[in-house]
Amino acid sequence: MAEVTLKRINKFLSEVGYCSRREADKLIDAGRVTINGVVPEMGTKIAPNDIVAVDGEAITNTKNAFVYLAFNKPVGIVCTTDTSVEKDNIIDFINYPKRIFPIGRLDKPSEGLILLTDDGDIVNKILRASNNHEKEYIVTVDKPISQTFIERMAGGIYLEELKQTTRRCKVTKLGTYKFKIILTQGLNRQIRRMCSYLNYEVQTLKRVRIMNIKLDIPVGKYRELTHEEFKELSTLISGSTKVFKPKPDRRRDTSERPQNTDNRSPKHRKR
Repeated sequence: MAEVTLKRINKFLSEVGYCSRREADKLIDAGRVTINGVVPEMGTKIAPNDIVAVDGEAITNTKNAFVYLAFNKPVGIVCTTDTSVEKDNIIDFINYPKRIFPIGRLDKPSEGLILLTDDGDIVNKILRASNNHEKEYIVTVDKPISQTFIERMAGGIYLEELKQTTRRCKVTKLGTYKFKIILTQGLNRQIRRMCSYLNYEVQTLKRVRIMNIKLDIPVGKYRELTHEEFKELSTLISGSTKVFKPKPDRRRDTSERPQNTDNRSPKHRKR
């Protein structure tokens, strides 16, 4: 008798294009997923003939080809697929005829390039910080930019809230209040936190590039990736891992913390 191949639920939902693995885990944790009518535990595996449903609707692989979109997100739109909770969500805004989900996110007050797809397998390859994929942003702040600010931003900043030091990155001054920054990681509200640490406040934040994909469409519009773009993207992520690599424990490692704390805002100084 042939051995039955089992598959984790989150992997199944990702492969059929329903959502990313991360979103699938959230659905499972919320009890919205069932296997043969039973709510499973996280990590449960399914057999080929099992019936998986989300909110009571059976999920099958009915897609013919994956969709890859580049979208210029406006300020005020939230990068979530939970349309029942957030009325200003990215899914309803785009209103694409096929189920898709964003690759990563941009904060509500931010704008610019974000990719959407129904290919769950590609998501982690692009998002994993360990894969060192570049994302480029144009940022304006509330006061004149100093050379010290540029150097501190580029050299790495210890973010107390996240208990983590940001990676070294490329920062270029574009004007009195404007700079460009290229990151290879995506910590929560990273650029805003870094600026706040140095007592600057972000006024506008726009993402203009993700790896080889550049922002070239008006705000609120989307387009499909070209054949050339997707071919290059596939090459760039071909060596990427989609397996989780544990982060180093930085609770005892203070070697990366910046030594010069003169530019910290009062609210970040220890009392």
